[in-house]
Amino acid sequence: MARKTTSTYERNTTKMAQTAAATGTQENFEALLEESLGPEGRLEGTVLKGTIIDFEGDEVLVDVGLKSEGRVQLKEFAKAGEADDLKIGDDVEVFLERFENKNGEAVLSREKARREEAWTQLEKAYNNNERVTGQIFGRVKGGFTVDLNGAVAFLPGSQVDIRPVRDVTPLMGTPQPFQILKMDRSRGNIVVSRRAVLEETRAEQRSELVASLKEGQVLQGVVKNITDYGAFVDLGGVDGLLHVTDISWKRVNHPSDVLSIGQNVDVQVIRFNPETQRISLGMKQLEADPWEGASAKYPVGAKFRGRVTNITDYGAFVELEPGIEGLVHVSEMSWTKKNIHPGKIVSTSQEVEVMVLDVDEQKRRISLGLKQCMQNPWEEFQEKYPAGTELEGEVKNITEFGLFVGLPGEIDGMVHLSDLSWDQSGEEAVKDFKKGDNVKVKVLDVDTEKERISLGIKQLEEDPFEAASTGLRKGQVVTGTVVSTQDAGVEVKVGEDGAIGFIRKAELARDRSEQRPDRFAPGEKVDAKITSIDKKNRKIALSIKQREIEEEKEAMAEYGSADTGASLGEILGPAMSRAVKEQVKESDEDEKDSGDK
Repeated sequence: MARKTTSTYERNTTKMAQTAAATGTQENFEALLEESLGPEGRLEGTVLKGTIIDFEGDEVLVDVGLKSEGRVQLKEFAKAGEADDLKIGDDVEVFLERFENKNGEAVLSREKARREEAWTQLEKAYNNNERVTGQIFGRVKGGFTVDLNGAVAFLPGSQVDIRPVRDVTPLMGTPQPFQILKMDRSRGNIVVSRRAVLEETRAEQRSELVASLKEGQVLQGVVKNITDYGAFVDLGGVDGLLHVTDISWKRVNHPSDVLSIGQNVDVQVIRFNPETQRISLGMKQLEADPWEGASAKYPVGAKFRGRVTNITDYGAFVELEPGIEGLVHVSEMSWTKKNIHPGKIVSTSQEVEVMVLDVDEQKRRISLGLKQCMQNPWEEFQEKYPAGTELEGEVKNITEFGLFVGLPGEIDGMVHLSDLSWDQSGEEAVKDFKKGDNVKVKVLDVDTEKERISLGIKQLEEDPFEAASTGLRKGQVVTGTVVSTQDAGVEVKVGEDGAIGFIRKAELARDRSEQRPDRFAPGEKVDAKITSIDKKNRKIALSIKQREIEEEKEAMAEYGSADTGASLGEILGPAMSRAVKEQVKESDEDEKDSGDK
């Protein structure tokens, strides 16, 4: 039920009626009523100013000058803390929804009045392109809802920040500036952007920062993004690139190992291009360069301990101190393990002892050696097993030029094809061996610089050529037995132990027409002169031609001279006859002696 008190509306109506009666005109009363109620007497849907006249439970009674008061929920005054100090007699603005309800009371709304008021202010800000203040209070599909002092606006997800924001919780409930992008009062739609405000502010800050920026300047920034090649740092309105190589003097595999998004960092401007406004930043430049004086700290030949930081196909990087790394090339990792991946010799984070091989401060490079800190197995082998030592080992490999035999110290030695047999050729002798055989060898030579060990198998026995050639000398005429005939000459066995000699085709006879190997047959006896003995290559050279020339000279000296003018046949004829007679006489005497016996 409506209160039974005289309302402002009734009092105003009574007063207007009295005024009309005094003037005596009905038209004046209607004009005054229309002036009070508005065009056609309609005030519904407008904001009216009223007065609080009472509080009943959770409702506030408000007199807005109509025929009856209206009730407003107390909670509608809770915005901005108005409910805390409301009292009777306070003037408030409310929205008139209807003149009266079924109880005869005016239907009022404080919230809608605030909204109408807000809309008026927002339209003004929108037309003047001004920022407005609001609070994000809810999440909807595609974005968020924002309270603009009573009016609800939509904030698209793409307009929250300059870059995507994963969590907006810290932004919710906090007053923030927004830019109105679009509004339609008839539909009650408002679209706002927080990003536009940030970009505008950022542009202002960028202009100020760029104007004062210079190389070498130290600034504080916030890491806003991390990539494989570095991190982007927000300097306050402008971004700079902090390359991975400029983060620290020591090796950084990935920027995320050192930096995190949102981290505050101190950086130095390394390069700045005013035209493109590209800024290169550095962190390590704020620290002392560890490479200064590296040559003195790490002299060549000195040994140090370090930690393996990275392993590649061509070697391993060892950190000697933070910011200084050296490379151990794969060739300097092991004395014996060749063509092996460095990861099978060392592991990441392993502590190792290395030797400094070379230092280049300008290029910031240090060459290190791992094997130099170990005993050289070839030097050790040479000390224990000098040339002439006999050993036993396993055939590790067979190649076209010899055998590789495993030796003590995990090293291999090689038996060349020429050192397999005295009698057979290397190609024939190697067929008698297979991989995995245990063989006896003799150490022939150790070359520590070239890391080579020469071995021999035939040297385990005495050289038969040495024994066979004993007693033979250059210039000696010997009788030999033809072994074989070849196109190039004749092979002959000479001496008591059967040393093999060779008579070249041109040395088979003095007469050129007789220099034919096919004149001789295997088993035939021949007399020849030794022209050379090559013990190194185990060869004896013979010549029938030289023997014939020498015999001719001897005959000329004994039986004739050049002054007589006699031919060789004339001179040698009688001599040969006497020689034949002497041979026949000796043969007869031998037969007589045999008969007597």
